[in-house]
Amino acid sequence: MSLLVFWTFTRRTPSLVLAYDWLPISYLLLLAVLFFLPLQSLSQSGRYHFLTTLKRVSLGGIAQTKDGKFGDILLADVLTSYAKVLGDLFVSLCMFFSSGKSATNKPDRGCGGQFIVPLVIAVPSLIRFRQCIIEYLRVRQSIQRQGGHSSDGWGGQHLANALKYASAFPVIILSALQRSLSFDHSSISMSETSLYRLWLFAVLVNSFYSFYWDVAKDWDLTLFSSRERISPEHPWGLRRRLYFEMKELYYVAIGLDMILRCTWSLKLSPHLDHFNDLEGGIFVMELLEVLRRWIWIFFRVETEWVRNSSMGMAQQDDVLLADYGVKDDDDI
Repeated sequence: MSLLVFWTFTRRTPSLVLAYDWLPISYLLLLAVLFFLPLQSLSQSGRYHFLTTLKRVSLGGIAQTKDGKFGDILLADVLTSYAKVLGDLFVSLCMFFSSGKSATNKPDRGCGGQFIVPLVIAVPSLIRFRQCIIEYLRVRQSIQRQGGHSSDGWGGQHLANALKYASAFPVIILSALQRSLSFDHSSISMSETSLYRLWLFAVLVNSFYSFYWDVAKDWDLTLFSSRERISPEHPWGLRRRLYFEMKELYYVAIGLDMILRCTWSLKLSPHLDHFNDLEGGIFVMELLEVLRRWIWIFFRVETEWVRNSSMGMAQQDDVLLADYGVKDDDDI
């Protein structure tokens, strides 16, 4: 009897999965609705602050320093880690609303067109790219107001940061071309081997450029400075002021950031589609990216605190402890 029940259940399970494929989409819809419900118990001010910031950064905008620029940067940087997630979410929604398809079937990454998904994946990098350009223009305007002088230099660092995010675009474009080539060999004149080598070169540039920026610019460590990294005033490759006493924490963070930067860049490879199809395969990759991004934020906030306290400012940015009140006119 028990065997008959088990056999009947296994026969009906696929049809039940297809029949209730609306459940995952409903969960996402419910999660979105919760942000707009006027319930005090769900931290209404926090949700309002998050939605206001998300609205601003979604257009590539960035607040002034006094209005929470640091929080905008953190949120927009976090969105770049969700690039793959946004692409997969678009595919799921496309399959759900397409006739004859189901969101619970094997992902059809051609759903909605071969180049729409890469465009969705590129949106977070486009957001940060525009933010960097806005910061550069602000520096140039400040120089003009102050008669050719500015404490922030000429703005070259913002252009270099914009270039870092722009380096993700060749990876995305070449990944899309490789998938297009796998479907239609006449769609592109370049061979598959040459295209893969270009893609691999773009991945290496983006990964190591991003790793350098994390360590040298976001964390203010001296690992890439030949003169400062051997200074007797601080541990090798670190900096003079460290909030955490265990210097090993910084070395572990550097090592993990380098490894996981390369791992996360490989997510776009069309050669890893079979890995994505394994149960939990893409989940493991995204879990590792969550870990890397958590480490990055942890030391990025520590670096900001050290910068402010070193300058005698001791400011508390809104992303840490300040009031959640947001001005209505700070959109850009």
